[in-house]
Amino acid sequence: MNIEQLKFPIGEFQCPENISPKQVEAWIEDIATFPQQLRDLTASLSVVEKNWRYRPSGWTIKQVVHHCADSHLNSIARFKLALTEEQPAIRPYFEDRWAELADDLDDNLEDALLLLQGLHGKWVSLLRSLSPSDLKRSFVHPEHGKVFFLDENIGVYAWHGKHHLAHIKQALAAQGAYNK
Repeated sequence: MNIEQLKFPIGEFQCPENISPKQVEAWIEDIATFPQQLRDLTASLSVVEKNWRYRPSGWTIKQVVHHCADSHLNSIARFKLALTEEQPAIRPYFEDRWAELADDLDDNLEDALLLLQGLHGKWVSLLRSLSPSDLKRSFVHPEHGKVFFLDENIGVYAWHGKHHLAHIKQALAAQGAYNK
């Protein structure tokens, strides 16, 4: 596998030109099931396995799990900002720096998994309540100057979960080979 395949084992997110209500429902279901899929994949891992990397110079499995909690926490805040303000500029964060903080280096994944379970329960409740006009609300990401619509962002986060599940599976298949 080349480095791009290791970085994006399921490919990069491709947003359909026309997002149907059925597509949004499928994406919300992906978001709803992500915490349990992550728990199932990581529940029996040893400390050694949690420290395997998914690619050379990539994050460890534990950093991926903690990153998902950090990222999805930021995402629900962005959704709420977009729903309560007119096209707010969201605040970016340095995910690579967050991944090096003590909580993201912790071998205990339970707090991150519990956070994701509760957060996704709350997030899915919010997402399922959105009207067609809510789905067209947006925020601006100042790093890119790009406007993100909520319907598209639901797809981004459905993809994000699958993307990181694939990273963990990749790390497990490599059995620590990328740590060298």
